[in-house]
Amino acid sequence: MATVKKLSAREVASAGVGKHGDGGGLWLVVRKNGSRAWVFRYSRLERERMMGLGPLDRVSLADARSLAGDARRLLAKGKDPINERRAKKSRAPTFREAATAFIAAHEVAWRNPKHRQQWRNTLNTYAAPVIGDLPVDEVRTPDVLRVLEPIWRTKVETASRLRGRIEKVLDWAAAQGFCSRENPARWRGHLDALLPAPSKVKRVKHHAAMDWRELPDFVVKLRDQSGIAARALEFAIMTAVRSGEVRGATWAEIDLDASTWTVPGDRMKTEREHRVPLSKEAAGLLRDLPRFDGSGHVFPSPRTGRPLSDSALTKVLRDAGFDVTAHGFRSSFRDWCAERTNFPREVAEAALAHTLSNKTEAAYFRGDLFDKRRQLMKAWSEYCTTPPAAGDVVPIGEAR
Repeated sequence: MATVKKLSAREVASAGVGKHGDGGGLWLVVRKNGSRAWVFRYSRLERERMMGLGPLDRVSLADARSLAGDARRLLAKGKDPINERRAKKSRAPTFREAATAFIAAHEVAWRNPKHRQQWRNTLNTYAAPVIGDLPVDEVRTPDVLRVLEPIWRTKVETASRLRGRIEKVLDWAAAQGFCSRENPARWRGHLDALLPAPSKVKRVKHHAAMDWRELPDFVVKLRDQSGIAARALEFAIMTAVRSGEVRGATWAEIDLDASTWTVPGDRMKTEREHRVPLSKEAAGLLRDLPRFDGSGHVFPSPRTGRPLSDSALTKVLRDAGFDVTAHGFRSSFRDWCAERTNFPREVAEAALAHTLSNKTEAAYFRGDLFDKRRQLMKAWSEYCTTPPAAGDVVPIGEAR
């Protein structure tokens, strides 16, 4: 039997009108109207059959070879590839249906309604118009690219999360038996060769932060403000905890006798429990707070009894004339640690509930360095709440 020369990627792209064989029954058919499509040619029960594998703009050479290989394996088992595909198509859901089923199966484990809504919104807005009606076993790499490329450089975070969500939906479909090939939305070893890494595209926008040298004077002014929002912001500064975790704090999480606040994992960005050592100043602030009847929240909204909104803390800053964010005080804390103290970096990172990116380094610090963090937070609170000496005052807004 004569050996058919395999097609190269260049030959596929430049092939003229006609049929071009790749071997094993796989052919590229180029028609006079310019259309290019893959077909698998085979014989079954002494009858020649041609099975379309899809157009070239959606099915790459590698994908076509993979599909032809699947068809040959079916023939080896005595099955007809076309009949099997027809039967499978009657079972395979569309991408839209698979996405709905995936969300229904997993949303109970997602932490909040906002996360569930984000899943639905991104898939409905960007994926559904392009691949929503495609059976999941027909979604190819070019289809995924048609979803991602329009927003990959302009909405980097959204596009990156969307890719991951498409990958998970297709993984679900594969686990259900609707897909048998590798996931066309996977990043490593696949899309990373076709798209720039999000970190290379994304313009990092840091949260506006106050210079750490301005903190003592600012805290003095903050303590002159009344209201639960001002106290929440002060507590966030002294604990260096994310504002959302402060706003959602409950009295059940606070142990004033042990001067410890334990934030449960389901409220943490890292999804791991975080113990916060409370300095004398932070614990004193809590003891002075009123306990609102019927509310277990430490910082409830006076009007609703629900946790304060993020805008409430922002309003405190804006009313005081500062164009910084509550989250930015974590950066102020980190800069102070690096520039003004001798505490090891890993202690400061643990105080911020950051995960060490260096796996070797992380292996040596499996604990939460709680005792060392208590010393660090004691020093930080004392620094923030000690008014600067008259000669050391840094005028707010002029330090930079």
